[in-house]
Amino acid sequence: MLKVAALYQFTPLPDFRALREPLRELCAAHAIKGSILLAAEGINGTVAGTPRAIDALVSELQTGALFSGRLNDLELKFSQASAMPFARLKVRLKKEIVTLGDPATDPTRAVGIYVDPQDWNELIATPDTILLDVRNDFEVVMGSFEGAIDPQLARFGQFKDFAAQELDHRKHRRIAMYCTGGIRCEKASSYLLSRGFKEVYHLKGGILKYLEQIPESESRWRGECFVFDDRIALGHGLKESRQASPVMDGAPHDD
Repeated sequence: MLKVAALYQFTPLPDFRALREPLRELCAAHAIKGSILLAAEGINGTVAGTPRAIDALVSELQTGALFSGRLNDLELKFSQASAMPFARLKVRLKKEIVTLGDPATDPTRAVGIYVDPQDWNELIATPDTILLDVRNDFEVVMGSFEGAIDPQLARFGQFKDFAAQELDHRKHRRIAMYCTGGIRCEKASSYLLSRGFKEVYHLKGGILKYLEQIPESESRWRGECFVFDDRIALGHGLKESRQASPVMDGAPHDD
């Protein structure tokens, strides 16, 4: 059984270009496959390998010399795969680790209020809470939280248009949002804060952390959670729930 790690952190990495090759060499040395994105604003990746290999990579990211302690708040989700879900290893340089296309949005400075999975059900049941799914439309079709609004995004960058047309900070006082692993919510919440919204919440660790920690008997999640690898989707307990076809490149979702 292989171990899959979904990871990200918004943190200043002005030297991100110089980090690419050492990070690629580290992953290759441990036979890790998948994809990692590096940008000036941080790191975003989904990778798979043996449990020992993934543990070694995570240890280096969090405490090793390569990042010099800058990833000590790394958001991590672990799951399993019965077969290698990625075709190859890629370490790519990007303008953003998740593409919104708004230079003024900076999650390293301000993001919404994190909500632990154990507190999520209570929050989204609170009257006058606007619940937003900030994933792409094809992901929403596979599963969502009860009562969530689907902005019908073809790509994450369209969230700006949705917010401009459908959200009003004078009327929508409390907004709760969620996504697969949390990264899109961090950027979306930062964007809304910069536009005058005051009370913005997001699910810490995303759907994956919720499915990992919340028993199915208490869950308000319905359906499956799409993941960007050959497993296609995960269910409660982060169990593989669909048979995959071709092996994917393993790119983390960045748009």
